[in-house]
Formats: sequence, C-alpha cells, structure tokens
Amino acid sequence: MGTTQYIFVTGGVVSSLGKGIVTASLAAVLEARGLKVNILKMDPYINVDPGTMSPFQHGEVFVTADGAETDLDLGHYERFIRGVRMSQQNNFTTGSVYDEVIRKERRGDYEGRTVQVIPHITDEIKRRIRAVGEGFDIVIVETGGTVGDIESQPFLEAARQLRLEIGGRNTMFIHLTLVPRLATAGEIKTKPTQHSVKELRSIGLQPDVLICRSEEPLPKAVRAKIALFTNVEEPAVISLQDVAMSIYQVPVLLNEQCLDDLVVEKFRLDCASADLLEWRRVVDALSSPERTTEIAIVGKYLDLPDAYKSLTEAIIHAGIQNHTRVEVRYVDAEHLEQNGCDVLASVHAILVPGGFGPRGFEGKILAAQYAREHNVPYLGICYGLHAAVIDFARHVAGLEGAHSTEINPETEHPVIGLVSEWHDLTGETQQRNGDEGLGGTMRLGEQRCLLDAASLARTLYGEEAVLERHRHRYEVNNTYVPSIVEHGMAVAGRSDRDDLVEMIELPAHDWFVACQFHPEFNSSPRDGHPLFRGFIAAANRHADQPQPTEIAAG
Repeated sequence: MGTTQYIFVTGGVVSSLGKGIVTASLAAVLEARGLKVNILKMDPYINVDPGTMSPFQHGEVFVTADGAETDLDLGHYERFIRGVRMSQQNNFTTGSVYDEVIRKERRGDYEGRTVQVIPHITDEIKRRIRAVGEGFDIVIVETGGTVGDIESQPFLEAARQLRLEIGGRNTMFIHLTLVPRLATAGEIKTKPTQHSVKELRSIGLQPDVLICRSEEPLPKAVRAKIALFTNVEEPAVISLQDVAMSIYQVPVLLNEQCLDDLVVEKFRLDCASADLLEWRRVVDALSSPERTTEIAIVGKYLDLPDAYKSLTEAIIHAGIQNHTRVEVRYVDAEHLEQNGCDVLASVHAILVPGGFGPRGFEGKILAAQYAREHNVPYLGICYGLHAAVIDFARHVAGLEGAHSTEINPETEHPVIGLVSEWHDLTGETQQRNGDEGLGGTMRLGEQRCLLDAASLARTLYGEEAVLERHRHRYEVNNTYVPSIVEHGMAVAGRSDRDDLVEMIELPAHDWFVACQFHPEFNSSPRDGHPLFRGFIAAANRHADQPQPTEIAAG
C-alpha cells in the first residue's frame, strides 16, 4: 500500500448543508470501487466530547464499539460503509485537542517553550489526522462548522499545512455550499458560493471540487458561472439537489455526476468502477413499498429530530427489509402523563427509546403498560426496558411503588438500580460508585449478550450470543428478577460474565421485547438489524388483525 491520501470536506454559506451525508456517501462510492476508506470528523466546539451535551442542542450521541461518545455524523459513516467501524480516533473536538496539549505542557513535554496555536495545536490536529490514515488508501476528513467561523480556523490551518507536508497530489479539498433560489426574483444566486470560496482561499485553501446544494438541479450555465468565479474546473462543480425521498439516494447521485472519478483522477488511482447495485436496491425498496404501517415513538427529546437519528434510520432500514413504508407518530411522553394513552389506540406498534432523568418517565411507563395490556407490539430500548420492567413489577408482580433509583432513590422496591461493576469486552473490570462526574462514567460500548435458547430474541438474531452497544448507568436489579420471572416476564438475554439482565420478553404477548443496549447503533440500510426487522414485521401482523386483542396480565 502506498501513501494514504486525504480528502478534506468543508462547508460554507450556512450550516446543516449535509456535509456528513456527502462525506459518508462519497466514502460508500469509493468503497464500492474496492478502495479502503476511513473517515474522520473534526468538531470545533470546546466540549471534550458530546457525551454530556444536551440532545436539544447537539442531537444524538453516537456510541462506537470501543465506547466513545461521538458526533452523530459517525452514525452516518457506519451506516454507509462496511470496511471499517468507527472508534474513538474517528472523532475529536477542539476541546480534546487543547486538553491534550495542556496535559503535555503540564508534563513538561514542550521543555518550557511558549505553547501556541501554531505549531502546537495544529501539530496535534495533524497527528490525529495521520493516525486515522494508517492502513487505508483514503481518509475523508469532515471539518465541522462553517468556513469563516473562528472556531474551525485551527482545523483548516492544519489541513493547509498537511497539504504542504504530503504534497498536493495526495490531498483534495471538497467545499459544500448553498446556491439559493430567490422566489421573488425567480433567480438562482451564485454570490454566496463565490464569497464562501473567497473566504477559503484567503486562508490558503483552493477547493478542487464544489458541491452545490440547491432545491433543483443547477443549469449548466449556472455551473459554468460558478466555475469561472471560483477557479474550479466546470466538471468539478457538482450539483446536489434536495433529495425528495431519502439520503440513501446520495451515493448514486454523486456517482452519476462522476465525483468518484474526480477523486480517482486526482489521486492517480487504479481501481474498478463503482458497483452500486446494493444502493440501487435500497432506493428501489424505498420508492416501491408493498404496504404501510404506523408506529409510535414515545420520547422526550422531540423538539430536535436528530436526538433520535440512529433510531429513526433503523426504523427506515427495517421498513426496507420488510418492503414497508413506516409512518412514525412521535408522542411526547409527558402528553401521556397528562392526557392518557388514547393517542396510541390507532398505531400498530410502540417503541420507547432511551433517555435520562425523571421528565416524562411515567409517560414511558404508561406506554409500556398500554402495549402490554392491549397486546400491541412493543420494543423498549434502554430506558424503554426500565419502563417495561417497572410497569410489570407494579401492576403484575404486585410490587407497589416499584421504581428506578435514578428517579426515586428511596423507593421501597428498586427494581432498577445503579450498575456498579461489570466486565468490558476485553475482560477488564469496570467500576462506578455514582460519585463521579457525568462524563465517561457510564457502561459504554460493545458488550457480549448471551441469548436464552427459548427466547424470541434468539429466533430473531439466529445466534447464541450477540455484540451490542451500551450507554447507561442503571440496570435491572437482580434481587427482583425471580419475582418478575415468576409472574410471567422472561429474561431473554444476560451479559457474558456479570449476569446482568440485557433483554426481557413477555412470552404471553404476541411481540414484546426490550433490551438494555442500543441496537440502533448497529443498523444499516443494506443489512438492517434483527430486532427492528422483527419489530416492523410484528407491526404489519398487528395491522392485519381485525381488532386488537387485550390481555390483562403478563
């Protein structure tokens, strides 16, 4: 293998243009050409990682297999490529870079020299970029933020320096911009893109490719004008219109405009053409569903849809696998507390996702109770498992007032409690006592789960043991397991060495499954995930029933 080559993706004009989707899609197309591709996301905020950031501001925290709490764009990367799984090194922030440099300064690594942005901060950024490139043909580096923001300047300066160090033929710069259309004037405006490129060139970076986001495909004359005023060759001005159906169209759209050919030509690579048959099948399945079903997601972070990004994508993937268009009704858990569960009466399945804190938790418990009593397919994830266990303990096992110590530390029946010790995937013992700060104190990352031979989960997975990712501090209290099992709840999965409850089921129910882990992090559009695939299949069966069947007990 020769020198690793780097593609830097930047954004201009406005934020939220879809740099993460473009980055992941380009990686998917290059991977389809037989290249080994890795991806890095550089985030400009001062937080060390997204783990303690509000879902309302930052959206979902994506957890990698090695337990890193990362930006949600890493979820896109994993969903689009198969050749590598994301890890701690695939995402870093300004805060983590400064933290490391300050640690080195305190240790005396700089031998008393004045520590500055250049070279010390930029050297640390370059070190991390290079580390991600080891063993890969191409690394695509997504730079968070918008060109012109003060926060991202050290990242762009590091990219400029890296181009000088490894040579222009080993680096490529792709700039994503917005080309708006003014409805009142009926005109497409290129000036914002021109100014964005001017800003980029002012810091020494000339883009090789422009990807222009717009409502509709850009006419050839507009692309020619942009090329003229930005010093970018016209074939490298890519028009990327809004996709009406799905983000999974983007790999095909970029390939149709020869973006991957531009990369191969720039880097002088000898590789096959892109085989995008699987992606075309995904798009076909989305465009031609055989049926429709409706599910409810009972959550608490509904003001920002990105708070449940991997979850909503996993549902789309399950729809693809079941040839079903899944309509999602988002239900605020607090609404159920105040108004009851009538809003759930017409849905074909109920999903209660993860979360933290007391707000809306009783509503999630009500959702689990409604699904149990009305025999509606139920999938509980993390907090959704807690809700199901608490409902069952209170209303079936006779443990009045049962609760989680996260919500009520003085509860008489703490059926959910703080997990204090477990073994990680390497066999190392991890311990927590609840006195640490919030950052990095949870059970995080991939853990092995042993499935009961008679369980529905075993049937769905088709495996004796599975690897799934965790992000939580609280678990089912094993003291109460005999009681809830006696009353009809089954433990479908346990941790490999610690005997922690990982999955529960209600065998008397048509389809009632809850898991402590987050299966959504392992779902992808081409492969789906067994739990979500089974959940949507159950929703379809429930929709076909003439009337829902009520069951009073577990």
